[in-house]
Amino acid sequence: MKVAIVGVGLIGGSIAITLREKKVATRLVGVDKSEHNLKKAIQLGLVDEGMTIDEAVDHCDVIFLTIPVDAILTILPPLLDRVTNQVIVDMGSTKERILARVTNHPQRGRLVAAHPMAGTEYSGPEAAVANLFKGKMMVYVDAMDSDEDAFETMEAVTEHLEMRTTFMNAQEHDVHTAYVSHISHITSFALALTVLEKEKSQGRIFELAGSGFESTVRLAKSSPDMWTPIFRQNRENVLEVLQEHIKQLQHIQEVLDNENYDAFYKLIKKSNKIRKILK
Repeated sequence: MKVAIVGVGLIGGSIAITLREKKVATRLVGVDKSEHNLKKAIQLGLVDEGMTIDEAVDHCDVIFLTIPVDAILTILPPLLDRVTNQVIVDMGSTKERILARVTNHPQRGRLVAAHPMAGTEYSGPEAAVANLFKGKMMVYVDAMDSDEDAFETMEAVTEHLEMRTTFMNAQEHDVHTAYVSHISHITSFALALTVLEKEKSQGRIFELAGSGFESTVRLAKSSPDMWTPIFRQNRENVLEVLQEHIKQLQHIQEVLDNENYDAFYKLIKKSNKIRKILK
């Protein structure tokens, strides 16, 4: 089948690598607003050629949308206007607003909403890697709204990516991703800003930064072009999670301020329960 990757960065490029390796795609087409990224994707062999979005819809069987969620919100309705039997796959990190936009579209069945819970802090075609998705979770959102053949097409791709699968509705998805993904990025951004502020007066602080600091703050390298739209679209859920996070930080501050180290020990012990979930 002929596949279009709209947004030839980390996610789109990594999908392209697998589809080429597994010989799933007979032709890989790249679509990107950045001419530089498109040329680089062709140079790296991620895609065979570049097209406009309209050309890609006319010439390809499956179109993956791996672009910022605000861009998906804008281009999805006119894309569905053009499709006949093609499959559009929305791979954005938020779903509720995007899917609400096309709920009553006559071609809604040609859309599969999927969110691969995988990634790194890097962006652009150079960030694409093989096996990025192996063993990770693919979340199908409102799958019953997709035509059976469209879903089966995406399901086959997910199997080639060697991913596990789960199903949620749009509201569930956005709440859960706020807790397990979006708040992690906000925390990392805040920590980076904290340390950068301290760096103004203590220039040698980064000489002491070890692997623990690096792993905690690595998400702060993530692209603002990608994450600002996510926070915009999932604002209410993120604010709810952020409020709870601030509450926990304030509790820790209070315990430490009062030198209540028995309580501090218990808080750390309680947090260790995360081991049972993240094995």
